Formats: sequence, C-alpha cells, structure tokens
Amino acid sequence: MNLKHFLSYPPWGFLILIRLNLDTACRVSKSYDWPFPGLPRPLLIKTLFHMSKKSRSKLWFLVHSWLALPIWFFVLIVCVTGTLAVVSQEIVWLANPDIRASKPSDDAEPLSYDQVISAIKRAEPQVIVQSLSRPDESHFALSVDLSYPDGRSVEVYVNPYTGAIQGISPSFNFRQFTRALHGWWLVPFTNGFSWGWYLVSLLGLPLLASLVTGLVVYKRFWKGFFKPTLRIRHGARIFWGDFHRLSGIWSIWFIAVISITGTWFLIQAILGDNQISISSEPIVPVIAREKVPTSAPGVPAPMIPVDEAIAIATQRIPGLEASFVSLPLNAYSHLQIGGRGWYPLMFQTAQINPYDGEIASSHLLSDRTKLEFVTESMRPLHTGDFGGLWIKLIWAFFGLVLSMMVLSGLLIWTKRTALATLNALKREAKTQRAPAPTPAMQAETSEANP
Repeated sequence: MNLKHFLSYPPWGFLILIRLNLDTACRVSKSYDWPFPGLPRPLLIKTLFHMSKKSRSKLWFLVHSWLALPIWFFVLIVCVTGTLAVVSQEIVWLANPDIRASKPSDDAEPLSYDQVISAIKRAEPQVIVQSLSRPDESHFALSVDLSYPDGRSVEVYVNPYTGAIQGISPSFNFRQFTRALHGWWLVPFTNGFSWGWYLVSLLGLPLLASLVTGLVVYKRFWKGFFKPTLRIRHGARIFWGDFHRLSGIWSIWFIAVISITGTWFLIQAILGDNQISISSEPIVPVIAREKVPTSAPGVPAPMIPVDEAIAIATQRIPGLEASFVSLPLNAYSHLQIGGRGWYPLMFQTAQINPYDGEIASSHLLSDRTKLEFVTESMRPLHTGDFGGLWIKLIWAFFGLVLSMMVLSGLLIWTKRTALATLNALKREAKTQRAPAPTPAMQAETSEANP
C-alpha cells in the first residue's frame, strides 16, 4: 500500500485495518511458529498470541482507546479554531483601525447608500462600485467592493459617517483564515467540496455521539444544575473530572447545536457534490433588451437611485433591514437588495430593475419550505452570527468551555488508558514468566527413579 492510498482511508479505516491485521496474525500464530527463528517475539506479539480470549478483548479495547486519541485531538483543534472564528471580526477590529467606524462628531449620522457611493466617486472618479455591505454592528466600517478600469478588484473599508476610504482589505484576511482553518483545514476546493470540509464535518458525529453516551453514563445529570461540584483541592484527576462533568452539563444545548449543525455541513457537501439542490430560490432572467433605455455612446443608461430601490424593496418586504446592495454588473443585470427581517437567522432578497424600479423577483421567508427554514438556519446557529456582539460572545464563551471540556476529557482518558495499558502488559508479562506447575504423579515418579 503506498502513502496516497494509506492517507485516503477515513479515521475508522485505520481501526479496521489494524484490527484485521492483528486478527489475521493471531489466527496464523495458532498454526505456525514465529517466522523469525533466533529472534525473540516482541512483548505485544507474545501477549496477543498467548493471552486468553477475555484478556485479548480487554487489550482490543485498549487498542481502540488509543486509536481514538487522534480523533479527539482533531476535535480539540476544530473547537479552538471555531472559537477564534466566531470573534475573528472583532479581533480584526481591535488590531486594525481601518475597519472601525469612527464618528467625526458625537451627533454625526450614518450616510445613505447613495451618499456613500457619491463620496467614493468624488475620491476616485474612475472607480466602479460593485457592492456595499453594512455590518450588523454600528462600530464597523462598511465593506465595499470596487473595480478599476485596469481590471483590478479590491474590497475597501469605508467610513459610514464620512464616506472616506479608510483602507484596503487583504485578499485573505484573518477572518477568512480562521474560518478556512476551522471549516476545511485550509485544504483547497478543487472539484466540489474540499476533502478537508468532509473530515471536519465528520467530527460532528463523534461529538454528537459523545453527548448522547455522556448523558447515558452520567445518571441523573440534571442534579448538576442544582448542586454543581468542582473540587479544586483534591488533585488534578478529581478537578478535571469534576470540570468535565460540570462543563458538559451546562453545555448540553451548545454541544447539541454545534454537533447537529456540523453534521449538516457533511450532508450539505454530499448534496452539493451530487448536484442535489433543496433551494427554492428562483433563477432570475436578465433584463430584456427592449427594457434597457437607450443612451449616447459611452454613457451608461440612467438608473434609479439606490436609496429609492431600497425604499421599493422595503415596501415589498415589511421589516426588511437592507444590509447589502449589489449593483448591476452590466446593462442587463438587476440590482439586488437584501437583509434580515423578523427572523434573524435568514436573509430576504429582492431583484429590482435598475431602470424603472420593478421588482423582478424576490426570495422571502414566506417562499421558503419548512425544510429550508431548518437548513438555512444551520450556518448562523453554528457560527453565532445572527444577533450582534452579545450572541457572538456567548458562542465564544461556550466554545471555549467546549474546548476545555474536550481537553479535560483527553487528559482523563490519557491517564486512564496509559495506566490500563501498562497494567495489562505487566500482568501478561508476569503470566509469561511464571513457571508451569508440575503434576503430582510426575513428581513422585521422578523421586522414585533418580
């Protein structure tokens, strides 16, 4: 087997391979001697060849326990990087002043979208504004995508109170890095979803299984809500055990949310790679040529103001808070406006004719199926990106608790498994060294015939 094939096995494939190989070795050993005369058998091989069936089962459990370590080590990495990803935008805000929305005065009001576009045009007349995005929190600058006549496209930070361009966003910033590291381990997408995406989303299954088995093993777990126990002066083993149980009890809802939504990402990848869609979002045709106003050569056709288009969309979608605007890419494209409504986990959008304000298409909450309500809620529930800073802080806190819980479980597991493995090997080695008892008749015969 070459390295490529070896690395292509899923995590449980290593368990199966090792199990099959060792079982085969045990069966062969019953019919054949050690194939290397003159060389002593390794202790583990001796143990496997000569131990009883019950002892061999115990050893298999230890092997299984040791092989489970990499899985939970990767779960720990995913939990830590996920916690960072939740507050990555806030970390960038602290480190980079360009992303901050600084008020020129205490009574300054945010500019409208048209005013922001006009300010950008005054600063750089040759630039083309492609889209504008207003973050949920007012202390963040606007994110604006610009394109230049030479073909360059950049994302810039724009002050929402002055319209000034404060800086250029890196093509791969810290927020994108943490999300890529957490979501697919930086493995690139080539043909469909990255295999790193599959590996990370697969970890949702053992996390969900650990939640279920933990509730089964920990009898009457609800008592921990009323009588929390955390002994800090009884040694590390007692402390980490109490911490593991206590954090697990208070994180039940969070573990359920993260594991279920993480497993959904696995289903999403499978559906996507098999070209199966469950979305009801309509495909909007381009604007008919006869509906595009004529204009002088080199002069773009007159369009309605963006603020007017937002007012039209708000009338069509009651309660809409327009948070992003995508301007037409060409003369036949629509102007897209979107934002959250009464249900903060999902976006609503409207495609508007930029010449006459006619709504060509919309995708509202009422247009979604019950299945879409569930599936489209998965991502914001997983990331905590739906209710502002306080929701993010709650998600980050419980993400840190979950990371510490996995770490404490690893520490407890490592100590138990290491001691159990050492004791098993010592016990079998002692059994191998013990002399076999001499039968009584054989002893008497030996004494009578010296």
